[in-house]
Amino acid sequence: MKEIEGGITSVPGFRSAGVACGIKTTGAKDLAVIVCDDVAVSAGTFTSNKVKSAPVLVSMERIKSGKAKAIVANSGNANACTGEQGIKDAKRMTELVASGLNISPELVLVASTGKIGRKMPMDKIENGIKLALSGLSYTGGHDSAEAIMTTDTFSKEIAVEFDIQKKKAHIGGMVKGAGMINPNMATMLCFLTTDVCIEQSFLQKALKSAVDVSFNMISVDGDTSTNDTVLILANGKAGNSPINRLDSSYEVFLRALTYVTTSLAKMIAKDGEGATKFIELRVRGAKTEQDARKACHTIARSPLLKCALFGEDPNWGRIMSSLGISDIDMDQNKVDIWFDDLKIAQNGISTGFSEESAKDILKKKEYVITIDLKMGNAKATLWTCDLSYDYVKINIV
Repeated sequence: MKEIEGGITSVPGFRSAGVACGIKTTGAKDLAVIVCDDVAVSAGTFTSNKVKSAPVLVSMERIKSGKAKAIVANSGNANACTGEQGIKDAKRMTELVASGLNISPELVLVASTGKIGRKMPMDKIENGIKLALSGLSYTGGHDSAEAIMTTDTFSKEIAVEFDIQKKKAHIGGMVKGAGMINPNMATMLCFLTTDVCIEQSFLQKALKSAVDVSFNMISVDGDTSTNDTVLILANGKAGNSPINRLDSSYEVFLRALTYVTTSLAKMIAKDGEGATKFIELRVRGAKTEQDARKACHTIARSPLLKCALFGEDPNWGRIMSSLGISDIDMDQNKVDIWFDDLKIAQNGISTGFSEESAKDILKKKEYVITIDLKMGNAKATLWTCDLSYDYVKINIV
């Protein structure tokens, strides 16, 4: 497998466009359309928040068919908490795309991101969809990635090429997300394309598995959004025999898909609102994988720890405190902690480490925190960031 240039349109058979239609007052791109030349096999995962946006509800219903040909997405307005009118507006977006492509609206999926509780400016969106459809391109992936950004500081996209059954296959992806990021997804839209031929149930299974170890293992601020959406379209153009069982071909596809989703998830954590540090948090020696994941999540959600990391303060006691409330099977007298390769704690007490050496590690833009519970063999990895002054500044407007 190798990374290749581009994103969603690096996969043969996909066109897209990203345009500015005036939803954002800045004049930045704010509407994207992705189109597959043929009807594709589709799968999706959505927010765990009980309050779900209108486009999430519409797409959750339509994804049940397992077929789609297009995705329309906007930024600058979440279309959440907008009642029946919000549902009508989300469906109207799909109808406008369908009309332009001469297909059924049921083959169009929809997603939105932005501020909650505001009515959709449908006049602007209608003009934007017409503009996007007229500009669809096999090289339009980057414009689409820019069009779904909100507080992101850079567009996030990736594409890979790999061999499957002696055929060249591809996966492309783009994502947005910088704030309201917490395990089980958050203010995050992710769109994936592939030319692998795969049956829908196995595409859904692979997507769920990939999301579980990537997007469900990042945390910026502990909030979970109303609009989380991950969608994948597979057009089968790679020419491989259909993947319809858990064999080596499925494993090859899953590895490639997980690489793409993990790469995109790391980009989100690095671009956390106001973030100055990117931290890989590793928990090992847990009794169960569930314990390892819960430990990661609880530590990463600690405002006290995240503030200490911003202040470059090696206050490892805040890690111990978080472990203690994580409701996992643990013994505080067994816990070891490292910052990179510097051992900070052994068997639950300080190693007498050099604070100067620890501070040197915490001054870096990227580093690893490792916790060994010494209770078993299970492990988990999560990606997170610090909590800075700028996070507050970004979120008071």
